[in-house]
Amino acid sequence: MKAGVQIGESKTMTVEVTKEMIAQFAGEVVHPVYSTASMVYHMEWVSRQLLIPYLEASEEGMGAAVSVKHLAPSGLGTKVKLTATISAVSDRRMTTVVTAENTVGLIGKGEVTQVILPKKVIQEKLLQVND
Repeated sequence: MKAGVQIGESKTMTVEVTKEMIAQFAGEVVHPVYSTASMVYHMEWVSRQLLIPYLEASEEGMGAAVSVKHLAPSGLGTKVKLTATISAVSDRRMTTVVTAENTVGLIGKGEVTQVILPKKVIQEKLLQVND
């Protein structure tokens, strides 16, 4: 991993809750609100944006752990602001604390850990899985 990563560095992104993001299973809507699965996806995505600038050409990041608490609903069409802040980093791992907020307040919080591996190692692992 490239030098320069700083604990406390943060990244923010905003998403608007769409039909594809609402709580549903097998195409059946359970609740017309931002789903936990979508929240996890966006928390991983904003965290990855912090990692990307520090990856060497021969490296890639992979999700290793996600811990999320979905605290409040956010309806269709609302805007959700997600902020990831680096809380721990080593040569092969980055952990971020992530929050999700709408205009009412905090709707989710969690932690995302990504490992950094050589692309060659990832390819070897994928070959093992596909055997």
